[in-house]
Amino acid sequence: QVQLVESGGGLVQAGDSLRLSCAASGRTFSASAMGWFRQAPGKDRDLVATMYWSGWNTYYADSVKGRFTISRDNAKNTVYLQMNSLKPDDTAVYYCAAGSSGLLGQYDYWGQGTQVTVSS
Repeated sequence: QVQLVESGGGLVQAGDSLRLSCAASGRTFSASAMGWFRQAPGKDRDLVATMYWSGWNTYYADSVKGRFTISRDNAKNTVYLQMNSLKPDDTAVYYCAAGSSGLLGQYDYWGQGTQVTVSS
């Protein structure tokens, strides 16, 4: 099992920045990929950004390219999502996830989510 705990959400204004953190514990070696997803009210959960624990391959949804950056600190078993130039459309619950099926594969472990609200 892998346990994931997100933090860093909040209420900000359009154009502001936030950094989300995801602390992983447990059998982290069983999950090679880490991802951030988000779900807005009434919408499906969408992939935002992913990366591997090793190497530098990343994936970003088109809607966040150039504004969001995923990164990691292996020593702390923590993954981050730096979000700049936030827009009201970025408002959602953001979830951290871990999986072993590639950047765009299935994610087996999920955090509880953290709310991000961007006001106009």
